[in-house]
Amino acid sequence: MSELFEQWAEYVALGVEGAAALLIAIGALEALWLAIPPWVRRQSTIGHKKNAWLHFARWLILALEFELAADVIRSAISPTWDDVGQLAAIAVIRTFLNYFLEQDLEHAAELGRPVRPAEVTLALRTPATDGQREDVARTPAGAL
Repeated sequence: MSELFEQWAEYVALGVEGAAALLIAIGALEALWLAIPPWVRRQSTIGHKKNAWLHFARWLILALEFELAADVIRSAISPTWDDVGQLAAIAVIRTFLNYFLEQDLEHAAELGRPVRPAEVTLALRTPATDGQREDVARTPAGAL
């Protein structure tokens, strides 16, 4: 019975890892879709590149969650402490990657981008009197 459970759990973990690979592929295609047209038209800006990166980062975060789920499933069937330790180290690394990607996405959201894939917004900033920065205006990148 335990062999059947281990085999089933291994298949589930493999399926979850396959789903993560599919999510990364979809994210990479979307990022290319957003990055290549401006580059071909020679209108590529930092805003376009950042927008493509932010869209890709969302897919990576989701894929990292799937990979972490596969690690959890595998840890349930790991026979040795060495295997559990390796999975724990991988889980910690993936959790840190996920955390920092989410921080970058939150920072970009605070700046007001990306609004839409077709419209990249640049925030014009000026120093405030209390030493903090404040948004003055938001202008579509094509209008500059």
